[in-house]
Amino acid sequence: MQIIDILVNCPSIETADTISAALIDQRLVACSNRYAPIQSSYHWQGKLEYAEEHPLLLKTRADLAQPVEDAIRKLHPYEVPPILRTRVDGANTDYIAWVYDVTRAP
Repeated sequence: MQIIDILVNCPSIETADTISAALIDQRLVACSNRYAPIQSSYHWQGKLEYAEEHPLLLKTRADLAQPVEDAIRKLHPYEVPPILRTRVDGANTDYIAWVYDVTRAP
């Protein structure tokens, strides 16, 4: 059993909360954490951009990674949403079991 964290930066609290609620409701993720706003800098369409973003950390089963990404893409307003997957090593077994229990099979 393998779990992952998926980090996605959102342009607003509302976007982050909408994604979080939808994915928890669909049982694609076990839980989420919305962090305090950050200042992001990046090149987009030939120019340097600065934006406040709201990091959203989603916790799920590794085998749900693609359905989670597909759901994020449908709900996220960015043309290229930043979706980063990180494998979780060393999590306690009862936590891993809980993640599997509250998420649906792929």
